[in-house]
Amino acid sequence: MTTPLLLSIDQGTTSSRAMLFEKNGSTFSVAQREFTQYYPQSGWVEHDPEEIWSTTLAVCQEVLATAKAANRTIAAIGITNQRETTLIWDRQTGKPIHNAIVWQDRRTASYCAEMNKAGHAADVTAKTGLLLDPYFSGTKVAWLLDNVDGARARADKGELAFGTVDTFLMWRLTNGRVHATDATNAGRTLLFNIHENRWDNQLCNLLRVPQSLLPDVHDSAADFCTTDKSVLGVELPIAGVAGDQHAASIGQVCFRPGMVKSTYGTGCFMMLNTGTTAIPSQNKLLTTIAYRLDGTTTYAIEGSIFVAGAAVQWLRDGLGIIQSAEETQSMAESLDNNHGVYLVPAFTGLGAPHWDADARGALFGLTRDSGPAVITRAALEAVCYQTMDLLDAMRQDGATIDTVRVDGGMVKNDWLSQYLANILGIAVERPQQTETTALGAAYLAGLQTGVYNSLDELTANWQQEREFSPSMDDAERDQVVAGWTDAVRRTRSSH
Repeated sequence: MTTPLLLSIDQGTTSSRAMLFEKNGSTFSVAQREFTQYYPQSGWVEHDPEEIWSTTLAVCQEVLATAKAANRTIAAIGITNQRETTLIWDRQTGKPIHNAIVWQDRRTASYCAEMNKAGHAADVTAKTGLLLDPYFSGTKVAWLLDNVDGARARADKGELAFGTVDTFLMWRLTNGRVHATDATNAGRTLLFNIHENRWDNQLCNLLRVPQSLLPDVHDSAADFCTTDKSVLGVELPIAGVAGDQHAASIGQVCFRPGMVKSTYGTGCFMMLNTGTTAIPSQNKLLTTIAYRLDGTTTYAIEGSIFVAGAAVQWLRDGLGIIQSAEETQSMAESLDNNHGVYLVPAFTGLGAPHWDADARGALFGLTRDSGPAVITRAALEAVCYQTMDLLDAMRQDGATIDTVRVDGGMVKNDWLSQYLANILGIAVERPQQTETTALGAAYLAGLQTGVYNSLDELTANWQQEREFSPSMDDAERDQVVAGWTDAVRRTRSSH
């Protein structure tokens, strides 16, 4: 008898993807569709919720058709999602009251500044592990209630529902029967106490968010719901949910304290497993829930970079100097060095460890012969330098890190992976399966439905495709890092 497949819905910042996985973690089939990014004002980023839904539905139907054609069954669905992206919708009609406000959006910087000034930052961080920053969902919810006509009154009457993307998708997949999320997504809202694992009354009052808006919170592997037959044509259990970075950590089987993964998608996110202890960072990193299984919470320290793959997308769509991401490797390889050119991609502010919402992107060191290859290389290098900043902050928090597991679309680029090892000064491990975010969601669903019996079984699945070892001498590394540090200093809004 053939083992059933696991369906993973990976709803990301720039595309929706569905993947079917075999039990051994290999890909059976995949479908992906990009969708529109909206930038109504400087620093604002939005998505059309109906386009998120239509692209997700389309890719699910596409891969389910491949399973049907091969006479394969589906055991369960796992969902992973762009975190912190915020939606509010009508409980009766399921219709969103506004576009989704994306995690990168900075419109609530003034809200955060006011709360910081009022002295709330320390208390918020103590309860949530997060910083008072526009990145997180809570202030986005408040903005929507304040700026959409009648929204606050309707919320107070219990007519509206809030959710991150996972919650919205479950609502739609069940025809409005289920309003739920998991602990990893709840923990990124500024409204959830990660130590007590519950929505926090004080935080909800501070951010002026009625608790009637909030979804039920479950473990990351749980019996969330069953899809409505009218939606996908079949009833399937949704049994695993995690925010994208948490899912990637699970896909990379970072289950032991001290293990580190770094994911390169639209942004870059490095996560360090700290076990059952929530360790506060002294270097502006986040303390977060890595995952919650069988009621036990595992924590992590995380560093968040807002722009990684988004810089390559900008090269393609904004500047038009590449046609596809695949071209970037040969362009970078065509140069012996970076010609002193640095891109600081603070298109929506700087994330960790700077947390400067008002910084904006800049190119430094341009000369008359700075062409497409130089700018492209600068964009790739920037990803490596930003990762270095995160790693340095983790080390200052006491972590001993000698290898990092990488994943996401960008690390298929051998030049980037090697430069990353050079700049970090440690081994970079690339797995056979680089789509570890989608895989992690599938693993969670498989754990809940008995496809897997233990985390050890998942660990046995992980296979290294290639290891990149540092090959740059210290003098050269010191020189290029000094150039980066100076470029960041000049970009900062307060320099």
